Amino acid sequence: MEPPGIRYVSIGDGDVAYQVLGEGPGDLLFCNSLGGHVDLIWQIPQAAEFFEKVATFKRVLHMDRRGSGASDAVPLKAIPTWEELAEDIIGVLDAAESELTDLVGVNEVGPIAVLFAAMHPERVGSLILINTAARYMEAPDYPIGVAPAVLDTIFDLLTSSWGSDAFAAATNPTRVDDREFIKSAARMNRASATPSTAAAQMRYFLSSMDVRPFLPLVQNPTLVLQVTDSPFTLLAHGQYLADHIPGATFVPMSGGDMTPPFGPNAASEIAEFLTGERQSFEVDRVLTTILFTDIVGSTELAASSGDQRWLSLLDAHDRAVREQLRRFGGREIKHTGDGFLVSFDGPARAIRCAISINEAVRTLGMEVRTGLHTGECEVRGDDLGGLAVHIAARVNALAAPNQILVSSTIKDLVVGSGISFAEHGEHTLRGVPGSWRLFAVAG
Repeated sequence: MEPPGIRYVSIGDGDVAYQVLGEGPGDLLFCNSLGGHVDLIWQIPQAAEFFEKVATFKRVLHMDRRGSGASDAVPLKAIPTWEELAEDIIGVLDAAESELTDLVGVNEVGPIAVLFAAMHPERVGSLILINTAARYMEAPDYPIGVAPAVLDTIFDLLTSSWGSDAFAAATNPTRVDDREFIKSAARMNRASATPSTAAAQMRYFLSSMDVRPFLPLVQNPTLVLQVTDSPFTLLAHGQYLADHIPGATFVPMSGGDMTPPFGPNAASEIAEFLTGERQSFEVDRVLTTILFTDIVGSTELAASSGDQRWLSLLDAHDRAVREQLRRFGGREIKHTGDGFLVSFDGPARAIRCAISINEAVRTLGMEVRTGLHTGECEVRGDDLGGLAVHIAARVNALAAPNQILVSSTIKDLVVGSGISFAEHGEHTLRGVPGSWRLFAVAG
């Protein structure tokens, strides 16, 4: 799907940006939280896929609230109140000629969505709350809230690292090894707001918003989705919402990401709740061998070589690797700056390619580490996703210079190939269930 064009509606002293995609039946309004951007979010394949899925069963109204994203910025001393942001929602609904919509509130937009549904039940079909809270700060009658000292730490983090790769990784922990995702998310965060604006707005939302008294007034069918492993959004906050909104459905989701698609099944959960039927969202799958490489000590090499020499070395490295990929039939999926993500039809061929890569880059005075795993991957256009990719990345991270590490799956699949291995012990791979026996290619 081509990214939809941006439309604007004038509300108060500013313009609010929104998009319309899909044809229905019925509408669903999704308001980006701070850090989102209706235009740049389409550069994140997983986020684009999330909206494309939802647009198969709803007409989606996708908007940035004032003070963030492609909508008008606001002065630091004039942070939009929840009432003004509710006006943004009404303005977009009116501009899109939507009389009734399902309403999605994500992160700090959640309390606004609760208030909007309570105030305008005639304009809201169903309410969907994702990774949010009725109140974020602790109180005597709300012990699950976050302590003031922790809040101060969060605000300091926003001020010091907003828009950085590190912040994007912290708020999307299951994507830390997906460098393209992290860089795209960080770029979107920077375009959405400045560090000072982000910290000021989040201080307003996290310190002062408390919609607990209004939860019983929500008359709309409500779905609460909450990730299980985020350091910022607590599972207990989602459970509290579901316990205090009459008839609400609570669904914990594995993972900890705060950027769409949040979790692997979020779109399916929304579809089932709104349509009564769980959408399968057919995804092509393929069994393939994944190879990760990266240059050992790339930062130090860059510093000691100087910019011009380092760029020349990188170009030579890339040419050498791509020549071996051509020889052994590897398909380049991503270039990660100082390494590659590659797929192969067969694991033995992948291992022999890895050996040749080691030999080729050694002539350039470089060392690489390599990790391999064979498993089922999701095919997303020219990209690959799924657990197998994460396992290969984790194995790669454990490899020593010039070492080729493989999972036990690879070892078992190449029996009879003449390739020998040395035991490398049993390891826990971060974010991957169970323990994994790893082997180093010998010789």
